[in-house]
Amino acid sequence: MIPDTLALVTKQNPWQRTIRPFGAYALHGLALLGDTLIAVDSARGYLLQIDITSDNTVILNPHQVADFEGATGLAVWEDTLWVTREESVFICNLNQLKTQGVSPLQHFATLPYSADSVAVWESTVYVSCQKAGYIFIYNRQTGQQITQFYAPGIGVEHLTVRSEEIWVSDDLEQTVYCLERATGEIKFSVLTPFECPTGLAFRTDAQIGQDILYVAYAGDEPYIRDNPNAEPSHEIEYRDRTFIHPLHFDYNPQKRYALSNGYLLEMSYVEEMLPLEQIDLNDVEWRIALPSDTDRQKVVSVSPIGRPFTEEIIDGQRVALFKFDSLKPDERHLFGWKALLEVRSIKYRLTPRDLENLPPLSPEFKERYMTDNDNLAMDSAIIRQAARESIGTETNMLRKIYKIRNYVYDKLSYSIKPHIDTPDVALERGTGSCGEYLGVLLALTRLNGIPSRTVGRYKCPKYAEYQQVPLHPDYNHVWMEFYVPGMGWLPMESNPDDIVDNGPYPTRFFMGLSWYHIEIGKGIPFATLRVHGKPVNKEEVSIGDLAINHIRFTILSELPPPATVDS
Repeated sequence: MIPDTLALVTKQNPWQRTIRPFGAYALHGLALLGDTLIAVDSARGYLLQIDITSDNTVILNPHQVADFEGATGLAVWEDTLWVTREESVFICNLNQLKTQGVSPLQHFATLPYSADSVAVWESTVYVSCQKAGYIFIYNRQTGQQITQFYAPGIGVEHLTVRSEEIWVSDDLEQTVYCLERATGEIKFSVLTPFECPTGLAFRTDAQIGQDILYVAYAGDEPYIRDNPNAEPSHEIEYRDRTFIHPLHFDYNPQKRYALSNGYLLEMSYVEEMLPLEQIDLNDVEWRIALPSDTDRQKVVSVSPIGRPFTEEIIDGQRVALFKFDSLKPDERHLFGWKALLEVRSIKYRLTPRDLENLPPLSPEFKERYMTDNDNLAMDSAIIRQAARESIGTETNMLRKIYKIRNYVYDKLSYSIKPHIDTPDVALERGTGSCGEYLGVLLALTRLNGIPSRTVGRYKCPKYAEYQQVPLHPDYNHVWMEFYVPGMGWLPMESNPDDIVDNGPYPTRFFMGLSWYHIEIGKGIPFATLRVHGKPVNKEEVSIGDLAINHIRFTILSELPPPATVDS
């Protein structure tokens, strides 16, 4: 018997279902219409009504698509549709959309710059404007501006309102903010699992009795096109990528962070012995760091690959120890580990006021995390000058680390080299890889009295929709953590937020990590080699010259939301 397809679809967990409307190229704005979602496809001018269980899609404005071309935001309040297009906000009665030959849009307000999005709650209208940097607030009856709030991010922002909260998605920040509706104060923020969010709306799901926050995404993706008229026939092309997916969130006010969508991953790390030169080593200890347990990352299991290992704890970090009686020139080995991980995105919410009157650090802590113990060139003139310039007269710890990050982003641009130079060389050159960005950040933070350490080492390819498919990262990756006395270690990316020439720079990974960051070996080397119990000089025997590493990720499934999905 063939199962009822629709019945199977409706039984899917609504928290984990991706909605892919038919005929959509670039979804912008999102609103609730009855039990369905509506969005505007700005590329076509389609106002789309979307069934969340079947993806069934209806064009609501078949006779007025020209009126909605270029529209970027929409909202629904009672029987009225609100639309942003260019610098203006328009309204129309939903019943007028089916009237042929008549433009349904009526002017409500004009902004000095592009109006990006609109949300309505009772007598109040909220309009976002990236170029102005504000959310403008209007009286719905009079059309007069009441006040304005600072926009929380730097990208194009879309709005929705839930009771006493304004929710804001930011396409560059890859972030959704929860704001107090009365004041515009940020309560918390969460990272989205996909890039470029372009709309959001809450819907109460009758099946589970919970509010689900739906987020629209719009961008493009590369793909391999088979072109029979070309030689070779396979070409790299780009295509539109747009869909809607629920956003989970769980804010912990005590620990000051919010978790969002996560995934169950299988990660494997394997070394293949393939020496470039003749070797003859005896009594070899080969250590490889293992994934860490953190507030956002849980290690479900770890198992060996190729050869057994014993597990050690070094400075609080888990490490796999592989032993070899000898390694001869013609020997070949495969050895490593496989880990099952639960990973979520995390975003901390701290203000400069929270970092006043901090307790002192212990001498041992200063010795380890505030000195040059990792070839950071902290005594060089260029690094010492940069340390002074980066903070100026600032004394607050959070503002200092923020200014240091922005200073480094101003001075460096991203490039990949076959080896990592010291921070003084990278800073003078003006370019750097993630490791060189990190070196400069570590040197400047430590010189300015901020404890910091290296974290890494890999990122899962960020294709959350490619599940049960082996994925291979292109590069390893490192970032950093800085320590706040009394609060603990907080993450900060090395270079991925350096995407805008001369700023302003996104803060998506300033005190935040996405689900695809894999935390391994905090503050310790990822891999080390000992012979007869003594460390091997890298100039004599390099791990990179002995073996080739193989890294594989498989996204097994999306994790269910935390027990509490509420603000």
